[in-house]
Amino acid sequence: MLLLVLRNFFAKILAIENRKGTTPMLKQSEILRYNRNMKLSEVGLEGQEKLKSARVLVIGAGGLGSPALLYLAAAGVGTIGIIDADVVDETNLQRQVIHTTDQVGQPKVNSAQAAIARLNPNINIKLYTEFLDESNAYDIVSFYDIVLDGCDNLKTRYVLNDACKLAGIPFVYSSIYRFEAQLTVLGMQDGPCYRCLFPEPPADVPTCGDAGV
Repeated sequence: MLLLVLRNFFAKILAIENRKGTTPMLKQSEILRYNRNMKLSEVGLEGQEKLKSARVLVIGAGGLGSPALLYLAAAGVGTIGIIDADVVDETNLQRQVIHTTDQVGQPKVNSAQAAIARLNPNINIKLYTEFLDESNAYDIVSFYDIVLDGCDNLKTRYVLNDACKLAGIPFVYSSIYRFEAQLTVLGMQDGPCYRCLFPEPPADVPTCGDAGV
């Protein structure tokens, strides 16, 4: 599932035209770091520079967001935004691999930022410790090129859908329930949005704490 998420992400990022018509040059140390990326014919030097100029927003630094954040940072996505208003809990640690035992009680965004900085100091990280809602969603989302939705709240997902649709930004929707998972790319040109697929939220959705994950 994670590999499919990342493949969708990178395919979309490499197709995005840079906002200013130029792409940032890679430093010599970055050329060495991303050497295996650039050997891929689908990426190359031009693609790696596009990754450096890309802005990706990840909603949730939890079970889905944690590994995605690490791989996006490792691959050289230049600007990564992280939204999560929660703190690290010990019950998170069996799946949320970006956090560690000594960070229990810390804000998840700070824990994630520290892990990314250790992995790749070249990444610009933007942190949002508030919940995404109708008052801030568009202003936050519109700064980015693409969004990964790893939230565990259906109300937030509908707000995110509306903001992305208004801003014209695609987002990768992913969710998990016990051993089952869903993944798709929404908001593509002439494609459906989340509300098109699910006009109304289900009445009752068990939490990870109730159902396990």
